Amino acid sequence: MKIDFWGAIEEVTGSKVLITTIDNKKILLDCGMYQGKGLETDSMNRDLGFDPKDIDILLLSHAHIDHSGLIPYICKNGFRGQIYCTHATRDLCSIMLPDSGNIQESDTIDFNKKRDRIGLPQVEPLYTSRDAFASLRYFVSMPTDLDINITNGVSVSFTNTGHILGGAAINLTFTENGEQKRLCYTGDIGRYNKRLLLDPSTFPQADYIITESTYGNRLHESINLAEEKLAKVVQDTCVKKRGKLLIPSFAIGRCQEIIYALNNIKKANRLPDVPIFIDSPLAVSATDIFRLHTECFKDDILDLIRTQKDPFGFDNLFYVRTKEDSKKLNTHNRPCIIISASGMMEAGRIKHHLANNIEDKKNTILVVGYCAPKTLGRKIASGEPVVSIYGNKYKVNADIEEIDALSGHGDYKEMYQYLSCQDKSKVKTVFLMHGETEARETYGKFLSENGFNVQLPKFKDNISL
Repeated sequence: MKIDFWGAIEEVTGSKVLITTIDNKKILLDCGMYQGKGLETDSMNRDLGFDPKDIDILLLSHAHIDHSGLIPYICKNGFRGQIYCTHATRDLCSIMLPDSGNIQESDTIDFNKKRDRIGLPQVEPLYTSRDAFASLRYFVSMPTDLDINITNGVSVSFTNTGHILGGAAINLTFTENGEQKRLCYTGDIGRYNKRLLLDPSTFPQADYIITESTYGNRLHESINLAEEKLAKVVQDTCVKKRGKLLIPSFAIGRCQEIIYALNNIKKANRLPDVPIFIDSPLAVSATDIFRLHTECFKDDILDLIRTQKDPFGFDNLFYVRTKEDSKKLNTHNRPCIIISASGMMEAGRIKHHLANNIEDKKNTILVVGYCAPKTLGRKIASGEPVVSIYGNKYKVNADIEEIDALSGHGDYKEMYQYLSCQDKSKVKTVFLMHGETEARETYGKFLSENGFNVQLPKFKDNISL
């Protein structure tokens, strides 16, 4: 068995790991899109490192675009295998991938206008929404904790990671020459004691583990402190300054966590009487899918759903679907809260809201998740005084606040807690990926000091097990 690392090495997007079995079956773990590097990502996404026609099976850990976003692209270019994932992941991909296709089409139109002005040939989008819809036919969803054979000598099961709805570790057992080898690909690891989703589950004993290191050098604040800080930011912005609070948020997971936190603040009579707009069609659809998958929720959330009002719907909360209604928010001059995708501020309606509000001192931009290097979100969070949005320069006069406790990723202690279900003496190697250089190296040192044999693969590394 061989492993090729084709993405998310010394960075946090583009997750792709290719396994080649002893009888030359090729199994791809995730097929994520590179994000946040401008034009550089286009060539990185088109150059996969492998021929999609050669892939027999794709196993998907969760629906986030940095793990699933190139599925329509490989299907467009010849992949005809099955895509195994959890039920919730399949449902989320059914809205996220077409949405990503729409973004590819829209971005390509803008890009081609610039190329046309300087006499360069037109380019095609990576894929279209039609391509994304076509890719859904290859999905096969299954429950967690069910072991099935996917090809000769290979079985798989999914175990909950608590990262987003449906997020799961991929647990593989290979039988080669009468010997069993067990590999766990964790995907992204969630936090413990979150409000909505079940805590990460233990996973079967593995010989090899491939895991993330996003927050390998950081600790998060507690969830309780996050709600307290959120309440304070709302008061400071909407009551004291009489301004708008913009919350760039990933449409899946983070948005629903924020809505639930605001609901808690409201129940405690600490939420001012201001409208809250969820301005993301994807987030609106995703919230509907959340309501379908109660198997992913904690018991107290299930009790709340059974006995009380919808935790994702309350007075003064408005879901904005149409572009026309979104544009009306630009002329909404009263205090309000606008939650809009994307979390890294690289695409979607949030960029329009930033352009219209970032220069006003009354307003606040609240960063609630990880922003990759070179993204607009990272520039704003890092305190750059001037940023470019749609090619225009804007002064950052709005206040910038940050709450990392709402992150869907565990910090280094939580990731270690997740791995601690394993007998370290039986784990031959832990391979670290999905983390910037410093975070990955720091976490690797921490794991080594705590009894794991750690390896930091390089991009394109081919490793035999």
